[in-house]
Amino acid sequence: MVDRAWRSGVAAIAALLALAGCDSKPAGSAAGVGAVKKDFTIGWSIYTGWMPWPYAQQAGIVKKWADKYGISIRVLQVNDYVESVNQYAAGKLDGVTATTMDALTIPAAGGKDTTVLLIGDYSNGNDGVVLKNGRTMADIKGRSVKLVELSVSHFLLARGLELNGLKLGDVKTVNTGDADIVGAFASPGVTAVATWNPQLATIRATPGATEVFDSSKIPNEILDTLNVSTETLKANPNLGKALAGIWYETMAIMTRTDATGQAARAAMAKAAGTSEASFDEQLKTTHLYARAQDAAAYAENPDLITVTDRVRQFSFAHGLFGPSAKSVDAIGISFAGGKSLGDPKNVKLRFDPSYMKLAASGKL
Repeated sequence: MVDRAWRSGVAAIAALLALAGCDSKPAGSAAGVGAVKKDFTIGWSIYTGWMPWPYAQQAGIVKKWADKYGISIRVLQVNDYVESVNQYAAGKLDGVTATTMDALTIPAAGGKDTTVLLIGDYSNGNDGVVLKNGRTMADIKGRSVKLVELSVSHFLLARGLELNGLKLGDVKTVNTGDADIVGAFASPGVTAVATWNPQLATIRATPGATEVFDSSKIPNEILDTLNVSTETLKANPNLGKALAGIWYETMAIMTRTDATGQAARAAMAKAAGTSEASFDEQLKTTHLYARAQDAAAYAENPDLITVTDRVRQFSFAHGLFGPSAKSVDAIGISFAGGKSLGDPKNVKLRFDPSYMKLAASGKL
């Protein structure tokens, strides 16, 4: 199955502590200039929207674009999602696939200047809240909710409550591993869960279960991206060009409706350990920014600032900025057009549409 256990910020504080001994740029400085180099490693973990990366390597697309720019790119699978983000934060990877929430709360919060190079997709129903003996979100009030705490499931629950006139204090959250949540819902005493696919699909199909809220109601808030070291990118802009070229060529292939597209999706499903039918079903609830034009446009859309603000507010409120952060503004986040959130003298997460725009204009 395509496991989304990666969608967890639980290890964020541990990651911050691990990074405490790492060198970081002083507050107020822009990203320094990293080393000029030829060999790069990009980490990925299994998730529907990230399976294009191993396919691109298998199909020779990675090598094609790396060769064009005279570099070498290794696309490396890391079995545990949080571990992949931690490895990136520790400098063992040049880039990594991650949600914007985790890019913010692990590397950026730990002091590693990170650039969101590519906006890949958003969860468009892959995450949901399910009840027994309930028909609407209002019926969750007073219940215990099983979920992976401090993950995007927790964020989803908070947003679902907010949009229905409730607050987190109206429920009790119970931390439950993603591997255990299907079994937990089968217990008579468990009447509410928040989770992601494929567990969500299994739970939703349980007799008497009703999905009362899902991520399609909060488009772009659970956003999946490719993130790279800002210093590495500044010193090696050809890496950004090659990665953009790889991604959008692969997107063009996998979204085809002919035999070529079907074969690409079948290869991705196999790499993910799932069936073609299951993979296609998960793609239906994954809004891919398959065209560079659309991704670039969203990177410059004011809505990106709005949804990122919601994510940072949740993250700070739950301690994911680390014990030294005294304010939600402790970490600066920059966007297109010189706009920003948080401390402009301590920008550690940067949404840079330039490489998506190069792809959109055919200038790679």
